[in-house]
Amino acid sequence: MLAVQGIITAAEAAAIVGGLQEIAVEIAGGSFPDDLAFEDIHMNIEKRLIEKIGPVGGKLHTGRSRNDQVALDMHLYLREELTVIDQLIKNLQQTIIDLSRENLDLIIPGYTHLQRAQPLLFAHHLLAYFWMFHRDRERIKGVARGTDLMPLGAGALAGTGFPISRELVAEKLSFGSLYENSVDAVSDRDYLIDFLSFAAILIMHLSRFCEELILWSSAEFGFIELDDAYTTGSSMMPHKKNPDVAELIRGKTGRIYGTLLAILTMMKGLPLAYNKDMQEDKEGLFDVIDQLKAILPLFAGMLRTMTVDRERLAKAVDDDYLCATDLADYLASKGVAFRDAHHIVGEMIAYAARRHKRLKNLKKEERESFHSSLAENIEQLFDPVRVVEARCSRGGSAKAAVKMQIEKALEFINLKI
Repeated sequence: MLAVQGIITAAEAAAIVGGLQEIAVEIAGGSFPDDLAFEDIHMNIEKRLIEKIGPVGGKLHTGRSRNDQVALDMHLYLREELTVIDQLIKNLQQTIIDLSRENLDLIIPGYTHLQRAQPLLFAHHLLAYFWMFHRDRERIKGVARGTDLMPLGAGALAGTGFPISRELVAEKLSFGSLYENSVDAVSDRDYLIDFLSFAAILIMHLSRFCEELILWSSAEFGFIELDDAYTTGSSMMPHKKNPDVAELIRGKTGRIYGTLLAILTMMKGLPLAYNKDMQEDKEGLFDVIDQLKAILPLFAGMLRTMTVDRERLAKAVDDDYLCATDLADYLASKGVAFRDAHHIVGEMIAYAARRHKRLKNLKKEERESFHSSLAENIEQLFDPVRVVEARCSRGGSAKAAVKMQIEKALEFINLKI
């Protein structure tokens, strides 16, 4: 750009580019001579460039400041990492779809308040997380829009007197937009805060999923078994199989939340424009990106390799109370106001519990004592398969509705940022 604008000659530009390419090779190969006597990496590179090509290397810094250069670097860096993280989330979503297809006939107890509520397909439960991660990928798109702004040319804070072309630089670096205000360009960290907000919500979703895997793999639930590669034993108790990977991922949540809070706190009292406090944005950002790039493939692997105990789940859904809502719905279909039907079924459950009976084992005269409509044969109401299949509304847990949901998920999964 400097050469095109006539600020330096074409020969000077070629010499600078050639020298920088050699330095890039040195850095990649670990032979670059860092010298802590110089203030930072920028001064080290400029010193090395002058050693290689002579005084013309000093023209590298024409029309720019470290402020706008570092801001540019952060935009370029995050832009690349967003693509990587988006792909990792997509891979996890594909794992969820694959598991859902493999277990399309498997019924589990659904929970509210961690109490058994209604039966639903295991695939339906898993797909709830698919849509959480879909929203996370939608948030990445917003982060990407904020990252796709080119700050170079803002100088230290007021722009430059050289006749630069910021548009040409943006084109060369494939930026869609420019910062329109030089003060904003060097002091903006909104896009990093947006990313850390996205990361905090993503890790919250992962943590919730981990919590369920931890519960499901316990002896009290026994719904799944995690593969040995994602668990550890106890140093004292030989029978233990601890869900360490799930626990560690759950534990990372506070760390990522903390990084978001740290940068928000750091930024809240800063006057315009650049302040050295802003250097604190980098360590936390790099750490969060490293954590997500490690966590996401681990989590997908943990899901892919877990074993589902179908027999244990079959026993868990063989529970009359899971079908209590359908019994109330049945009474409502007979003209009973739902609130009254709800009360009647509640009394039936209390009656059965006191006598240690199952609802479906109550005799005809016992059922009829609660409402005349219950004298009819209602055994089918206690079939979990029938209960699940009755939830056929869009977004429901019936197999046909879940198949439609999977098709919709496959449409969304290939959308790119």
